[in-house]
Amino acid sequence: MGEQVSLGQIQETLLIPLYGRALDARGARSVLGDRKAIDLVERIDYDFTKFRGPSLAGSVLRASIFDEYVREFLRRHPDGTVVDLGCGLSTRFDRLDNGRLRWFDLDMPDSMALRERFFENTDRYTMLTGSMFGTEWHERVKERSGPVFLLSEAVMLYFPADEVHAELERVADAFPDTPFAFDTGGALMMRTQDRNPVFRAVTARMQWPCDDPRTLESHGVRLVESRTFATPQPALGRTWPARYRLGLKLIGWTAPVRSYKVNLFRTRAA
Repeated sequence: MGEQVSLGQIQETLLIPLYGRALDARGARSVLGDRKAIDLVERIDYDFTKFRGPSLAGSVLRASIFDEYVREFLRRHPDGTVVDLGCGLSTRFDRLDNGRLRWFDLDMPDSMALRERFFENTDRYTMLTGSMFGTEWHERVKERSGPVFLLSEAVMLYFPADEVHAELERVADAFPDTPFAFDTGGALMMRTQDRNPVFRAVTARMQWPCDDPRTLESHGVRLVESRTFATPQPALGRTWPARYRLGLKLIGWTAPVRSYKVNLFRTRAA
């Protein structure tokens, strides 16, 4: 019998990208090479096969783009601090650890209780229990001086706009002039999510439409750049298997692809 799962509606969605990474790792040309994801899927008692469709591969490409943003930060600040807000069962620390960085993974109590069955804290890696919309994690992260990189992958989409905007203001106040990577989805993505096969398998639904990430600049952040699956970082895109590189060139102009973005922001200066 594998590890039992008891997760809230939004938290259950963390199992979608986990399965996507496991499928990717089993493939002949893996994007992430996340063998840990295979191990987790095999150890968790859950029907992952109910997740189907292109969102599984999309979660892999999304993770790859986020990974590259973190790599770029660590190339400039190898001793920096990275904070993954709403980490789920991400293995990003394992993929990107340079032996010098400090890493915090934050998630809700049910998600973190599951995570703690498979991961352990170390002197440079710490799991924090709590909501990204709270402030308790701020002081813990700021105990260590130096540059910080914040990221939140596929989390804020599930919350109302006013809650997201308030969170951006809080983060900007607590961490001025700090890079913050997170994803946004346009109104089309929100309207059509019930047609997405993976959402037929879960109860949670995305709530926050954002067609233009630049509109968030009134909430404490400045947009540095936005990327779609068809426009990853150039050096990264060249490493993707041809089925993604060529396929996304053909459909990259379409509204469904253009409506979802992975964005790099910087919080306002103090």
